[in-house]
Amino acid sequence: MKYYIGIVEDDTNIQNIVAAYLKKEGFKVELVSSAEEAMELWNNHPPDMWILDIMLPGMDGYEFCKRIRRESNVPIIIISAKDDEIDKILGLELGGDDYLTKPFSPRELVARVKRLFQRTEAAKTVVTAGENKIKAGDLLIYKEDRRVFWQGKEVDVTTKEFDMLLYLAEHENRAFSREELLMTIWGDDYYGSDRAVDDLVKRIRKKIPDIPLETVWGYGYRLRIEG
Repeated sequence: MKYYIGIVEDDTNIQNIVAAYLKKEGFKVELVSSAEEAMELWNNHPPDMWILDIMLPGMDGYEFCKRIRRESNVPIIIISAKDDEIDKILGLELGGDDYLTKPFSPRELVARVKRLFQRTEAAKTVVTAGENKIKAGDLLIYKEDRRVFWQGKEVDVTTKEFDMLLYLAEHENRAFSREELLMTIWGDDYYGSDRAVDDLVKRIRKKIPDIPLETVWGYGYRLRIEG
């Protein structure tokens, strides 16, 4: 299968370099310079993955990411000159699957693109081969539809919130270290700190105040399900 990637970047030099490396690896690419153009592309010829700059004229990358996530779980790799940890966490929490800081190695970007496609395909295989529905106490998760229900009421969650809830629900009552959760949810090529895990748990607890998502002090977290 020849994957099709949308590159949203207003720097033509970066556009051309990234496109050249991806084409060399057999990917089809489409170049756009603004989020508005990207939305038009999404409506007419949606890519299999986005490579998205944050600092764009007009609508910024964060807003574009939010809009795409309302409709789809298509993979998104964020590239940005912002290297503060809070910016990385925000990008990931708004639905980005990976984050690269400029300047970056085009070869590293290509490696991350390949890895993300592999993970996406593996996840589809798991859903196809296994049960689509996971129930853990009052938590109900539909994997294929990526929908979460708590006590019968649907909860609007981000990509990472969904991934965390699904993983904990599939391994109820098991304690995971922050490092394990970071590697599982963000991938072993994520170089941020484990604060991202704490921030993600905080957001889940805010959306589902009664969820038995426990802190294992000095270690990590678990979803405790009685009975």
